[in-house]
Amino acid sequence: MNLFDTEIQEQKDVLVVEQKQRALVVYNDDFNTFDFVIETLMKYCGHEPEQAVQCTYLIHYKGQCAVKNGSYKQLKPICEAILEKGLTAKIEYAS
Repeated sequence: MNLFDTEIQEQKDVLVVEQKQRALVVYNDDFNTFDFVIETLMKYCGHEPEQAVQCTYLIHYKGQCAVKNGSYKQLKPICEAILEKGLTAKIEYAS
């Protein structure tokens, strides 16, 4: 492998990292009600009522739930809106 091939491989590696899917994860807390979390997921994540309810139960009983997948750019404004509503959330690499 020559220097040119190494540079191309490094560029490919950077592109793969930039395109990797992320997950918006919401965490359980002792403050927000089920109804509030459900309404928030429907409003900001575009969930149907059934999906929002399922995610809310996972958040409550498992401590967290990946509520939406996408790129960092797509998820950042949703995460910020959810944080402003008082929920605990962050963007992680999707597994």
